[in-house]
Amino acid sequence: MPGVLRTLRQTVCHVLQRSTACRCRKEALPGLFPGPSPWQLPADANFHSASFSETHQPRVLITGGLGQLGVGLANFLRKRFGKDNVILSDIRKPSDHIFHSGPFIYSDILDYKNLRETVVNHRITWLFHYSALLSAVGETNVSLARAVNITGLHNILDVATEHNLRLFVPSTIGAFGPTSPRNPTPDICAQRPRTIYGVSKVHAELMGEYYYYRYGLDFRCLRYPGIISADSQPGGGTTDYAVQIFHDAVKNGKFECNLNASTRLPMMYIDDCIRATLEVMEAPAESLSMRTYNVNAMSFSPEELAQEVLKHVPEFQITYNVDSVRQAIADSWPMNFDDSNARKDWGWKHDFDLPELVTTMLNFHGFDTRVAQAN
Repeated sequence: MPGVLRTLRQTVCHVLQRSTACRCRKEALPGLFPGPSPWQLPADANFHSASFSETHQPRVLITGGLGQLGVGLANFLRKRFGKDNVILSDIRKPSDHIFHSGPFIYSDILDYKNLRETVVNHRITWLFHYSALLSAVGETNVSLARAVNITGLHNILDVATEHNLRLFVPSTIGAFGPTSPRNPTPDICAQRPRTIYGVSKVHAELMGEYYYYRYGLDFRCLRYPGIISADSQPGGGTTDYAVQIFHDAVKNGKFECNLNASTRLPMMYIDDCIRATLEVMEAPAESLSMRTYNVNAMSFSPEELAQEVLKHVPEFQITYNVDSVRQAIADSWPMNFDDSNARKDWGWKHDFDLPELVTTMLNFHGFDTRVAQAN
C-alpha cells in the first residue's frame, strides 16, 4: 500500500509540475536576442502592426531625417497623414524652415533609452530608419559606420519589435559586390559587398528578415538605386555625381566627374523613390512574397547624363578626374536592377525617365529648359 501511495503522489506531482511549466511558457517568452534592455513578450501576442483606416492614421517617426531623403519623405507623408502625425528626427540642428514645417525632435539611435522613450511618448506605429553613413564616407570612418549602421540598427529592431511597429529600413545597390550578376541584378543572388556600407546593409536585410520570421516584426525594405534629388546637397555617396552635375551645370556651365564616363549605374528620381517607399509600406502583407525588394527607374552613365544635359545647356562641358575609391565601389555595383518582383507583387511603376529627370532638375535650379529648347 505505501508503494501505491508513493507512486500516486509522484504521478500527481509530475502532472502539476508539467501544468505549471506549461502556464509559465504560455504567459511570456523572453526577448532572446541581444539587446540593451531585456523584455518579456506574451507568447500569443500578435506582433504584426495593426492596419489603419482614414480615421486612424499611423504615427510616423523618421530617423536620420536631415539626410537626402528624410525631409522629402516627411513632407510627402504629412500631406497624406497630417502634419502632426509625422515626426522628423536627427542628432543635428535643423534649419528654421525644416523646424517650422512640422514636428522635429532630437533622437540618437545609439541611445537605446532615448529611442525607446521617443517611440512611447509619441505613440509611434510606423518607423522609417534612415540613419546611416553612406558608401564613400563610411570607408573613411569604418568604426563610426559600424556603430551607426549596425549597432544603431540593432536598437531600432529591438524597439520596433517590442512596440509592435511597422518598420522600413532602406537598402541599396551597395548591398551587392563584384561577384553579383550586374546586368541585371535580381532580388536574390550572391551579394558579398566590399564596403562597410554595403556589408551593413546586407546585415540589415538579413536581420530584418530574421526578426520577421522569428518575432513577427513587420519589416519592409527596398534596395534603392542612386537617388537624385533637387533640393538637397550630395551626402557622400558614390552616385552623388548625378546630383552635383546639375548644381554645377547651372552655376558654372561645367562639371568635373569623379567616375569614368562609361560607368553605368541604376538611378531614380526622389519623387519615385518616396512614392515607392510609401507604396510598399501600405501594401497588404499577403501581397509581399519577400521582405526586401529591388526598385528601379532608369540606368545611365555619366556620359549619357551629360549628353542629355547638353540638349538644354549647349555650352555645358564635362571633364573626368576619377576617384579610385569611388570608381572601385561603382565597378562592384549593379549596372541595372531587376525589379520585376516589386512590379508584380505590389504594382510598382516608375514615373521619371532620364529626359524628364534632367528637365525637372534643371528647372528646379533655375534654368529655363523651355527657353533653351527654343533657342
